[in-house]
Amino acid sequence: MRVAHFDCFSGVSGDMVLGAVIDAGVDPAAIRTVLESLGLPIQLEVEKVKRCGFAATKVTIHAEDQEDYRFLPDIEAILAKAALTPKQRELATTIFRKVAVAESVAHGMPLERVHFHEVGALDSIADIVGAAVGLDLLGVERFTASPVAVGSGTVKCAHGIMPVPTPGTAELLKGVPIAKCPVKGELATPTGVAILTSVVAEFVETPEMVIETIGHGAGTKDPIEQPNVLRLIVGKAQGRPSLGFLADTVTILETNLDDCPGEVIGYAMERLFTAGALDVFTQPIQMKKNRPGVLLTVICEPSRVPDLEAILFRETATFGVRRTTAARSKLSREAVTVETPWGPMKAKRGHAAGVAVLTPEYEDAARVAREQGVPLRDVYEAVRSAP
Repeated sequence: MRVAHFDCFSGVSGDMVLGAVIDAGVDPAAIRTVLESLGLPIQLEVEKVKRCGFAATKVTIHAEDQEDYRFLPDIEAILAKAALTPKQRELATTIFRKVAVAESVAHGMPLERVHFHEVGALDSIADIVGAAVGLDLLGVERFTASPVAVGSGTVKCAHGIMPVPTPGTAELLKGVPIAKCPVKGELATPTGVAILTSVVAEFVETPEMVIETIGHGAGTKDPIEQPNVLRLIVGKAQGRPSLGFLADTVTILETNLDDCPGEVIGYAMERLFTAGALDVFTQPIQMKKNRPGVLLTVICEPSRVPDLEAILFRETATFGVRRTTAARSKLSREAVTVETPWGPMKAKRGHAAGVAVLTPEYEDAARVAREQGVPLRDVYEAVRSAP
């Protein structure tokens, strides 16, 4: 399995991620092509620089016009028109949504009212979109990262002088281990942290791997204490041979309920599935004072967390929701049509080296069972045994 590790000993920013990806071998021309499709007056400059005597790639975004305020729908409209693959568009959208949610929490305002100032600027749009494209083109199945150096002191931003990390960045850093660093100032930016947490499955020291290439992305400043670079190490994972499973990250939401009628829980589950939850299930539990209760668990993509948490609070009247991040391995899957004794039927095929699964779509299978008067299990078996 191809893996990559971010070494964030000098923090992380959008331009540092982009520089590291290009330094690791991604063709900047491919990124420029996508940036041009945004229809915005931006240009990508790539140059070799030195930071404390070490070579690195510096990316600079030149923008003819800076619009200070954009809302999330404005950003999504720009992404919808760009020449992005579905995977790249999803990643870019996830990053922007992370920043929006962090700003929403930090400033105590509804998500739809959050305006992007620093992140709405053209250079940050280019950083995020460029990073989404570059990280995809790396062909990496799993990302890890070291604890993140955030810096210290204060920084001047749109809301005045703020301590490091700023409120928005601190919100994005929840659940992320941070590291001390002798450099004063802001080392971890909202854009950089949002990119990192959107792709990283685990924050660890350098994992076991056979190194293939190393990229260094330079930050703007050149402090004397240490090189202001983000190191990206790319290689093949060591240990048990990979079976070709796909790897990603999911968020697990949990809440304990002891005063919620079953009908309300059932309705909440329907709402959660409709809003994009990957799975929702309940388990009986024994709570304090020996009260029987229900553990409601939701598994979702990280970008879905704000909407799904809102449903949990609104529909169940819970006082709290626990949130954890989990690495997930899964089969590569595709929608297929297979031939059965009752005609063509829809199914999902999952596969990796040495593993193959064929599962019928339930609604299609149930329809055939009703119309043909045959047991549902027979329909399932027919689909699973199809060539």
